[in-house]
Amino acid sequence: MSFPSVRAVGRGAAWYRGDCHVHSVRSRGGELTPEELALRARAAGLDFLATTEHGSAAEPGAWGHLAADDFLIVLGEEVTTKTGHWLALGISPGQVVDGDHGVRDGLIDHCLDQVHRVGGLCVAAHPHAPYPSGAFMYSFQGFDVVEVWNGLWTSDRPWNADNEAALAEWGRSLAADLRTGAWRPAMGNSDTHLEGQIGIPHTVVFAEELSTEAILAGIRSGRSWIAESAAVEVSFTAHVESRIAGVGERLATHGAQVEVRAAVRGVPAATVSFHTERGKAHRVALPGDGTGVVQWHTTAEDSAFVRIEVRHPDGTVAALTNPIILT
Repeated sequence: MSFPSVRAVGRGAAWYRGDCHVHSVRSRGGELTPEELALRARAAGLDFLATTEHGSAAEPGAWGHLAADDFLIVLGEEVTTKTGHWLALGISPGQVVDGDHGVRDGLIDHCLDQVHRVGGLCVAAHPHAPYPSGAFMYSFQGFDVVEVWNGLWTSDRPWNADNEAALAEWGRSLAADLRTGAWRPAMGNSDTHLEGQIGIPHTVVFAEELSTEAILAGIRSGRSWIAESAAVEVSFTAHVESRIAGVGERLATHGAQVEVRAAVRGVPAATVSFHTERGKAHRVALPGDGTGVVQWHTTAEDSAFVRIEVRHPDGTVAALTNPIILT
């Protein structure tokens, strides 16, 4: 019980909700105990969370007793460097990645390798955070995932200008990255330090089971989308004849027209926009009750990928997905 199990019973192959960037009282500025974080995560409808204290490992005995058959705790760290922060997820018990490096000293690749050697995931955290050392100055090369949506900070708005910049940067990179076969999925996390932040936002991952290995595999492959709360439900698929693909998957079109379909629930008066490498391609308003199915048609010649964003009337994001890749 010193450290949480790497596997929970879960629901088998399913969509699981989790927050992979949280801080307890063991981080500077953290106000919640591990017990309080786990309790609030479960109350927020989450199936897993990751411990990501600043520059330190999860302490023995702090988290092990909080895992359960239906709740997974992933060990991690927020590596806080001179020129940006990043998340090391799925590291070994007691493992610490040294944050005493910067963009000019060439040590980042060695640090990323330390995480990858144990099967972990490296996430570029809040790339445009508006405070010293928060702005991410490294190349995304070598990182597995980009955190395009970071939580509440001191604002009462879960979507802010730094997130808009991170999303735009990631969206622009997708087309070029897909040509190399090494695109980096997006994820969203709360960066919880204070009461009322956990799960705003969180990442919804398709995993074969509720285990650290399966959750990280789902995130790594892009089989995930981001939600502002557990009240938001999104299903996003692309169809050609009898073939179908979901978020993070590839769909062989053989030149045929593709029907792209999004089903959304829990976002009243929202709009759904379809995005490709050419930018925003199509925009549809949802009914006033926030529940609806919207469709769009394209071809692989026109769209190498399609992803969606769901936005409130004020333009803030309620949900966004990783792309479906069309070939």
